[in-house]
Amino acid sequence: MGNSFEDRLVRRLAALREERALALEELATQSGISRATLSRLERGETSPTAEMLGKLCAVYGLPMSRLIAEVEVQPAQLLRHAEQAEWQDAHSGFRRRMVSPPARSFQAELVEGHLPAGAVIDYPQPPVRGMEQHIWMLSGILDYTLDGVTHRLHKGDCLRFHLYGATRFSCPGPHGAHYLVTICQP
Repeated sequence: MGNSFEDRLVRRLAALREERALALEELATQSGISRATLSRLERGETSPTAEMLGKLCAVYGLPMSRLIAEVEVQPAQLLRHAEQAEWQDAHSGFRRRMVSPPARSFQAELVEGHLPAGAVIDYPQPPVRGMEQHIWMLSGILDYTLDGVTHRLHKGDCLRFHLYGATRFSCPGPHGAHYLVTICQP
């Protein structure tokens, strides 16, 4: 394994499991991800999907943005566009860019999302219950399901909420959804 962003992400996931003294079988049970898939992930033989990261973050009580910030090499106060970490889920085509400079001492983070037309991502549980989020649409349409209620978001719309249950990101098209998410730690 090298030192690419994804390699560091995979190593951090393995370290989180070890820090919590979880066997692969226990993590599989708690996350709903098969033991074989978790094993391949930790060996760097497969790439994590957005849904997989969501499930693992829920087990660890860690927002995905925080996980991604933890694998950044050099935290800085000014983070140029070209230096912002971007991760893509090969399965859904979802792209996530960490806009905010990584910093453990701050409560809020800004994340840019691109979800292609027709893509759906389900998160069965929040990584941290009660976490405050704001979704601001930049372009396209996003159907965001929160607590069983679907909110159709269009350009310029902003949805603010506390996250307690399952969520779904869905882009009905015809174009992709482009949005910013502000994540505030409770």
